[in-house]
This record gives sequence, structure tokens and C-alpha cells, in this order.
Amino acid sequence: MEILATIALAAAAFVATNVDDVFLLLVFFADPRLRARDVALGQFLGIGALFAGSALLALAARMFDLRLVGWLGLVPVALGIRAWRRPDDDDDDEPHAHGVLAVAAVTIANGGDNLGVYVPLFATRGAAALALIGLVFAAMTALWLLGARWLVSHPTLGAPLRRVLRPIVPAVLVALGVYIFLDARTWELFFR
Repeated sequence: MEILATIALAAAAFVATNVDDVFLLLVFFADPRLRARDVALGQFLGIGALFAGSALLALAARMFDLRLVGWLGLVPVALGIRAWRRPDDDDDDEPHAHGVLAVAAVTIANGGDNLGVYVPLFATRGAAALALIGLVFAAMTALWLLGARWLVSHPTLGAPLRRVLRPIVPAVLVALGVYIFLDARTWELFFR
């Protein structure tokens, strides 16, 4: 019974903190400069980093000011500005390996508020429960990726989604970065 409760708790925590990732994944999958496997790997790396970071922070819960997480909002802002400056840079010959890192960085930056949920949740769990939560997070990440990829690739929905999402990618990234900065209350660090 305790295993089922942990699975349900992990799934609920993941859904509550990652609903916005579905929209980001739609944007990433609609971007022709990003390969689907790079989006998937970047998302798994980002969620994995959030999970590992939360587990570590749970160990040192009160030694870290969560407002510092807001500085991660600079990552999507920089990516959005770069996309505005180079809107259709599809003709460069370099492989887009940096796409994995870009997706991971945006996932981490967007998930900064997840720390506020995960750290207290993880601080009250043992190692076995944390491992189970990690497995649930991995499964939920796969479901998020499959759902977003399916929507963008859908014969009827895919083309309109890609057409609508492609030009707004830079604005979404910049807005996300500003939101992360404000939501983490990072600005309070300037007014101590």
C-alpha cells in the first residue's frame, strides 16, 4: 500500500509541477532546428538534474536560498534573444548537439519552482521511496514527451501547431525567463 501511495504522490507532484513543460515541449518539437531525440534527451537530463538537485537540497534544506534559483531564468532569455537574432538559421552545417543542452537548460530553468515542491517532499522520504519517485518521474517524462511529439506530428494538428508555435518560440523563451526570475522572487535579493 505504501508503494502505491508513493507512486500516486510522485505522479501528482510531477503533474502539478510540470504541466507547463507540455507547452515547452510542443515549442521544442515544432522548432525545425531541434531533433526529436535531442529534445527527449535534453528533457530527461533537465528533469534528472532537477530530481538530483532537489534530493541534494533536501539533505541541506536550510542552507540554500531558493531565490537564487531565479537567476536560471537568464538561460531561456538568452536562448530567446538568440532565436530572435538568428530566426531561420537552418542552413548551418554544424550538428545541433547543443540542442540537448539548450533543452536541458530551459527545463532546469523552468523547473526552478519545482525545487520548492520537491525539496520538502524528498526531505521526508527514505532512499527506497526516492528511488521509486525517480522512476515515476522518468516514466512521466516519457509520457510528456510522447504526448507532445504526437501532437506536433499529428497529421491534422501538427502542421498548424508547428506554423503557430515556430514564430513565437523566442517570445515564449524570454517570457519564461522573466517569469522564472520574478516567480523565484530573485529581485528581493536586490532590496535586502
